[in-house]
Amino acid sequence: MGTLFCPLLPFNIAVALRNRFSYFNHFSTSISLSPSSQQLIHVKSVNEIAFCISSALQKCTSLGSLKKIHAKIFAFGLQDDAHLSTKSSLLYISFNSVDDANVLFESIPHPSCYLWNIIIKGYATEGQFGRALGSYVNMMEKGLTPDKYTFPFALKSCARLADLQIGKLVHQHSVCCGCGSDVFVEAALVDMYVKCGDINSARLMFDKMEKRDLVCWTSMISGYAHNGYNDETMEFFDMMRGSGIKANRVGILSVLLASGNLGALRKGEEFHTYVVKTGFESDILVATAVMDMYAKCGNIGLSRRLFDATEGKDVVCWSAMIACYGIHGHGQKAINLFNEMIKEGLRPNHVTFTCVLSACSHSGLLEEGKKYFQLMRRELRIAPKLSNYACMVDLLGRAGELSEAEELIESMPVRPDTSIWGSLLGACRVHSNLDLAERIADHIFQLDPFHAGYHVLLSNIYAAKSRWNDVEKVRMMMTRRGANKVQGISLIELNNLVHKFGVGDRSHPQSEKIYALLEELAGPMKRLGYVPLTDFVLHDIEDEAKEVALSYHSERLAIAFGLINTSPGTTLRITKNLRICGDCHNAIKFISRIVNRVIIVRDMHRFHHFENGVCSCGDYW
Repeated sequence: MGTLFCPLLPFNIAVALRNRFSYFNHFSTSISLSPSSQQLIHVKSVNEIAFCISSALQKCTSLGSLKKIHAKIFAFGLQDDAHLSTKSSLLYISFNSVDDANVLFESIPHPSCYLWNIIIKGYATEGQFGRALGSYVNMMEKGLTPDKYTFPFALKSCARLADLQIGKLVHQHSVCCGCGSDVFVEAALVDMYVKCGDINSARLMFDKMEKRDLVCWTSMISGYAHNGYNDETMEFFDMMRGSGIKANRVGILSVLLASGNLGALRKGEEFHTYVVKTGFESDILVATAVMDMYAKCGNIGLSRRLFDATEGKDVVCWSAMIACYGIHGHGQKAINLFNEMIKEGLRPNHVTFTCVLSACSHSGLLEEGKKYFQLMRRELRIAPKLSNYACMVDLLGRAGELSEAEELIESMPVRPDTSIWGSLLGACRVHSNLDLAERIADHIFQLDPFHAGYHVLLSNIYAAKSRWNDVEKVRMMMTRRGANKVQGISLIELNNLVHKFGVGDRSHPQSEKIYALLEELAGPMKRLGYVPLTDFVLHDIEDEAKEVALSYHSERLAIAFGLINTSPGTTLRITKNLRICGDCHNAIKFISRIVNRVIIVRDMHRFHHFENGVCSCGDYW
């Protein structure tokens, strides 16, 4: 047997191991096992030593004490004792020292499946997911068969590494070992598939389960929310409540996120009531999520009242409220709140600055944005992240400072990503700078040749210049690269149901009434001065056909549906997944004046509050 070395041992382990039985049989020995009291325990046999060490482990309360006891285990040659090894390993892991547990583990000639599970669990719990999977593989190479306690932590490691391929192999192995139907393995499989983005496989696993606990429900709800399945998120949350299970923080945060994404105000109010009933209103993260939900549903006033009523506001809460003002175009209010936060003694982080810079960008507050960017870098010594640079580029670009924006990108200490270049490309669309747009597009397509949105943006710029051959080239490029355009969708909530509309959509049961109303509105709009902005149609077709194409964009269909199904004076709230087009923005101003309604449209960037022919953005968006 090779020599084992441990600096804590009072004498050479090799000698102790070689002579242990004669040593134990012929001498009465005293050892100190309780570091706190240093009490001497007299022993005369191996069993008594093992018992004393086990008792000391039972009372061990610190890593230092454990290491001293561990040294005694080696000193008396008891590292083969499965009971002591298991107990010591568990203690090491409880003290967040899995590497020390592994040292002990590797000294055991034939560790049991239980010990392997302890090590795998230890690595997974400490976040060393690669090593957890490595131990799982080593276990099999040693000829041991994993059991139902092995797979949950192997699957957890796959989930945290987002490694779907290995996760599927572990799933297959769990079935082969007869553990695939174990309730904890099934729950781990649901979580793994969710975190790896395979929500359909997660749903299949979930539907097969007979015991669905809070963890499984929450995994599905969270998975749906973070993969953009907002309707399913709310549906599952309601199903979970119907089954009698009380939601936890993660589930509540997920359903509030989904409500906000859909602009589903009534459902959001319902979930807010649930938050109050279940006592989660005092949770600062949940309180922040409720506030954010109302802002995303268009009720910025209520968001601020909730913010003011929230106690113990942290940086996340302040930053969220600043962001809420920003997306509603209240740039000065966002700045005022930021200054108030500083006075309260809270130190902003790079997320806070992203929020305030974005607010400046949406409101055209160029000088203010420059001021806070310098405050961030020079006074507070906060290194800007890519998101901060993207906001500054967007701010400069919207203000027409395209050259300065490009210079800022070139001076960045880190390589700009597509969001940076994309911000400047969007500014080129606003200011009709084709030459710069083509240069920027080259940078973008080198970084991400498959992003459909940037191809469409470049195509828009060409179309605005009537460069139809170039429009066609961009389309062909998209086809070759498999960059599929995201369909524009607009949502409107009515009677707790969210209705969806696409461009030219005639699938809705009320489509005849919807199209008839839009045709009815066309006359008054033109009499008031509405002129279609036909450069927003990406086809080389006649002007009359372009007007028809513009008339049936998704946001107009959603607005017509809302007008038909709500009483006069009711505010309409529309959510669109893409940026609202310039012609629709212009048209909705006229519609709001004709029907005498407040129409709130949230696109992918910000809110537009239309009232009496005017938009809150001041046409700066």
